[in-house]
Amino acid sequence: MPQHAQITRVCRDCDGFATAAITTGTRHRDGTRVTLRVTCPACKGTGRTTPAGVVRAGR
Repeated sequence: MPQHAQITRVCRDCDGFATAAITTGTRHRDGTRVTLRVTCPACKGTGRTTPAGVVRAGR
């Protein structure tokens, strides 16, 4: 009998790819490339959305 996977809510803004490494084209002195690490602002790098009732509101 097939097993059913759990349904996870994937972030609609990043489609689950929450972190991206962007190469700038310049190099460090040791020869490695300069990269920028960017996270999705909507899910804060988790790749998943939280249900509406679970979201914590700050004061």
